[in-house]
Order: sequence, then C-alpha cells, then structure tokens
Amino acid sequence: MRSGHNSLPPQLAATYNDPSQIPLSRSASADGVIFFGDEPYTLLPGIDVSKSLIYTPLLVNPVCTAGTCTSGEKSAEYFVGVRSIKINDKVVPNINTSLLEIDSNGVGGTKLSTVIPYTAMETSIYKAVSVAFAASLAEVTRVPAVPPFEVCFNASEIGSTRVGPAVPQIDLVMQSESVYWRIFGANSMVQVSDEALCLAFVDGGANPRTSIVVGGHQMEDNLLQFDLAASRLGFSSSLLFRQTTCANFNFTSNA
Repeated sequence: MRSGHNSLPPQLAATYNDPSQIPLSRSASADGVIFFGDEPYTLLPGIDVSKSLIYTPLLVNPVCTAGTCTSGEKSAEYFVGVRSIKINDKVVPNINTSLLEIDSNGVGGTKLSTVIPYTAMETSIYKAVSVAFAASLAEVTRVPAVPPFEVCFNASEIGSTRVGPAVPQIDLVMQSESVYWRIFGANSMVQVSDEALCLAFVDGGANPRTSIVVGGHQMEDNLLQFDLAASRLGFSSSLLFRQTTCANFNFTSNA
C-alpha cells in the first residue's frame, strides 16, 4: 500500500475532506471492504472491530524506495517499526536487529505491501524465523519444499482452529512488548496441496532494499486503519479470532 499523494488513502482523504482515518481490509474468502472516517467499524454479527485495534506509528523512510524517484524524495510507502519477532511468545534468536532499522540510505526496516502475496524477509531474518518455527513444530513431519515455500509440513498432522491451522503464533513486536501484530495460522500458513501445509513466508534475498515486506496473505481478514493525521497504523490481527471476517461489513450499522 503506497502512501504518496497518488495512493488510495490520501486520494480518499482529499476527496471526502477527511484526512485522518482510512481503514482497509481484505478477506480470504470473499471481497473485503474499504471505508473512511471515524469508527465504529461494525462487522456482522454486530461486532465493532475498532475496539480491538492496536496502534503503532507510521514511519517515513527518508529515501524513496520506488523504482523511479527524484533526488531527495522521501519514500511513498507505509513503514512500521518492528523491533523483534516472537514465536509462541519466545523471541526468535540470531536476528540482526540493525536490519530492522531504516538506515540513512533508506535501507532496512519493515513496510506493508499488497503487491506481493507473501511476506518476504531478508535471508538471515528468514532463516532465523523459519528455523525457530520448524523447531516449534518438531513433532510434525516435514515434507518436501514447494517453491517458493521452503518449510512445509504434513497437513494431516496439523489440527484446525477458528484462526486457521493449529500452529504457533508469530508476533511482530513493535514499539513495546505490549504492541505486537499477532499472526495466527490462517495468515502464517498456506495449503499448497492436500498433503502439504507450508509456512507462508519467503526468502527476500541477502541484500533487499527493505528487510521485511509484509505481504497480502498476512493481511487477509485483518483490519488496518491508516490514521494519516496522527501518522499511525491501527491493526486488529485476525478477525477470525473474533468470529468475523472482513467480508462481513455491516453497511446498516455503519451508515
């Protein structure tokens, strides 16, 4: 999702004279919804999901990360400050945390993107996360990799919950230990065949411009509120946990 003047949230803000809140959502099973303005954001069956939003600052990369930029132009993409990654409440070891910061050349950090389908991580971060995740599922049989996914498991050995496959949760920890984007099985796994469930993260290479790019699969059935006036992102984590989806927008209650 781009945050420049030509991107969707600023265009809507200008059109409707409301520069503050542009919530976006997408659903895995059906069309999602985009709406603007203040909460409540009510989804069927009468759930105000704005009450579950957690906030983190939207960061500005001082260097443009687009393919074509003018000299001195800042990035027009949404960045957030991930400080660490946890799996089952345990910090993933061996992550070079300097890669999580945006340096003076605009390299590093974490951005949001609906352009890529699956979250891409710099190679060393990806290896640390995938090793820790596989270790947490050591009792489940590994099966051959299915490109672009490297870590795959026997699907018949993994149970199901209301938030997807019963696998360890992955937390992207933001500005404090109490602010984290929790990724449940519905967003961390992808079923590539009847036999295989794979970790839905990919190796983004050894020297990417951005260390972590959060992709579309990880945003499915998550409500994201881009509060442009306050320069902050509100995120819900999976709405499946609250027994609703982004496709359940209640136009009557939000009128």
